[in-house]
Amino acid sequence: MTDQDLCFSTITELSTRIASRDLSPVELTAAFLDRIEQLEPQLNAYIEVCAERALAEARAAEREIMNSGPRSLLHGIPVAVKDIVDVGELPTTCGSALLANNIADSHATVIQRLASSGAILLGKLNMNEFATLVPSEYFGPTINPWSAAHSPGGSSSGSGVAVAAGLCVAALGTDTGGSIRIPSTFCGITGLKATFGRISVNGVVPLAWSLDHIGPMTRTAHDASLLLDSLAGYDPVDLASKNFPFRSASNLSSSTIDDLSDLKIAVATNFFAEMTDPEVQAAMNQALDVLRGRGAQLERIELPDLSQAWQIADAIIQAEATTWHAQHLARRAEKYGEKVYKYLQRGQAITAQDYVNARGAKAQLKRDVLNALDGYHALITPGSLIPAPPLEARAVIVNHCELSVLPAIVSATCPFNLTGQPVLSIPCGLSRTGLPLGIQIVAQPWQEHCALRIGQSFQSVTSWHLSRPAIRNIANGM
Repeated sequence: MTDQDLCFSTITELSTRIASRDLSPVELTAAFLDRIEQLEPQLNAYIEVCAERALAEARAAEREIMNSGPRSLLHGIPVAVKDIVDVGELPTTCGSALLANNIADSHATVIQRLASSGAILLGKLNMNEFATLVPSEYFGPTINPWSAAHSPGGSSSGSGVAVAAGLCVAALGTDTGGSIRIPSTFCGITGLKATFGRISVNGVVPLAWSLDHIGPMTRTAHDASLLLDSLAGYDPVDLASKNFPFRSASNLSSSTIDDLSDLKIAVATNFFAEMTDPEVQAAMNQALDVLRGRGAQLERIELPDLSQAWQIADAIIQAEATTWHAQHLARRAEKYGEKVYKYLQRGQAITAQDYVNARGAKAQLKRDVLNALDGYHALITPGSLIPAPPLEARAVIVNHCELSVLPAIVSATCPFNLTGQPVLSIPCGLSRTGLPLGIQIVAQPWQEHCALRIGQSFQSVTSWHLSRPAIRNIANGM
């Protein structure tokens, strides 16, 4: 197996070789560090690469595994995290000059849990500044390895690109309006937004605390299941954390994966149909055929009106973000990127009444959506209504109509931040121009295992998740 093949292997493949002593965590970590050195100047996925730290962790993992075997399937597996997550003794910059020297004095809960599982940290990943809609002006944009001319998605752009380009086995991203799922779709990988409160956000810089999620970005649904096993669980330090029973999807039997006949899956007839690119719709229809072939019971339903979901989410995000940033805005406004500063300024115009109304609308939308999905195990939607748009594009043509890029991207994802439901994003095709396309598997609250089961079933008979971008073209400046 070449180093490139190593860097595109799954957690299960790598952990099996590590446990059998066929592969050293040091060898594996070095392969990723070499690949990062080769491609990082072009892709700009990392803000900080922790080479010495990672190799020291790999040597420690090797000694422990040789003496007593692996702690978990993550032991010795190299991962990376979005630079919004605290890692003790490293900067947490949030992609901003404002926090360039912000050294974390302790680990976020998710980092503690990954460390307990024996995972190896390769570094901190690039992101949109403060997890907004704007790429970092300070660290520069991350490049989509499928096409340098198209968006990699945000705000977890570095996480999506790093996994897609083989710069880590898995990554952590955050999701307030779609920031795990949009980069996953645009970069052709798997991303999981668990139920709100399932994974602790303690030690994660907030964008909007009532909508923020953190979760795994991986090659496969099974890898996402393994990460979730490590990350899930009640955290008394996190006020949003819930102590709800957890059911793993990492050890499902082959019969459970192969046969979905016990699952009733909804497909909405009114999920932004007029805004959905025909290529996206065609890929989703083919994905539905695959699930139907696995025995799933598919039914067409009508969802409540979701046309105002982004307006509701945006009002909440602006109000909560501006509140968190108030002191910095008053004292160090010049350190923000220009577009982020203007966005936060607009948030100052959100009144208490606006915020309360938006929170009320959020609660109503959640109730209406869950009522509409009562009796169904999951809902299937596009991962994005359009393929990755060209960089700097303000509008695209969909169904012969001009459509603003922002709603075309976030309309498919943000409703499920408002409802707090778990959502798995998986690749399901390529556009005519070779850009990844994806679907979302939306499950009932606390039923991550159901979305992950469907995702594993789909990926067991399709190969979209195995597709690799032609990164050589990016590296050569094409």
